[in-house]
Amino acid sequence: MAKAVAMLVALALVAVAATSAGGASAQQCNASQLAVCATAVISGSAPTASCCSNLRAQQPCFCQYARNPAYSSYINSPNARRTLTSCGIAIPSC
Repeated sequence: MAKAVAMLVALALVAVAATSAGGASAQQCNASQLAVCATAVISGSAPTASCCSNLRAQQPCFCQYARNPAYSSYINSPNARRTLTSCGIAIPSC
């Protein structure tokens, strides 16, 4: 449970960073939408339909998120890759 809270805090920090970065990509990138995937990314459980939907919406932002030290370890984790694959989303090469 502490890991889930840490993930949500990290996602909130990234959302603030993305919003303050400015530009068109920052307007469409909203890392807080990934919070619904926290259980799948942290525990490796199957992603929900809303998780997959939000991942698809945020797909253009994956490389931006992966470069952000606040949560790149989550984005680059084996469970995150498994979640993307389960949702039928290609793993980005950044």
